[in-house]
Amino acid sequence: MLYCKKPVVIEAVRWTGSNLDDIQCFVGSAFTYDKKLIIHTLEGDHEAKVGDYIIKGVQGEFYPCKPEIFAKTYEAVEQTTCNDSARRDMELSRKTHCEF
Repeated sequence: MLYCKKPVVIEAVRWTGSNLDDIQCFVGSAFTYDKKLIIHTLEGDHEAKVGDYIIKGVQGEFYPCKPEIFAKTYEAVEQTTCNDSARRDMELSRKTHCEF
């Protein structure tokens, strides 16, 4: 059988090597950094290299994604294309992980 991936709006932050505050704000405690950025995923710890995207999955989990895979899998969307529930979830997630 063939399957088609459901359209899902995700949140992601690209690791630039100098935006550790953005990563911390995005993932909360789901990472460690000691010269390497380690993302704590459901499958264990994974190193994110500079240029990788850190994605928030549908269960609220985080994982790194290589830029080539990200570009083939995702495209930017306008906030207005998100349904109200998805938009509320994203805004709540930001408030939960990062104090401004």
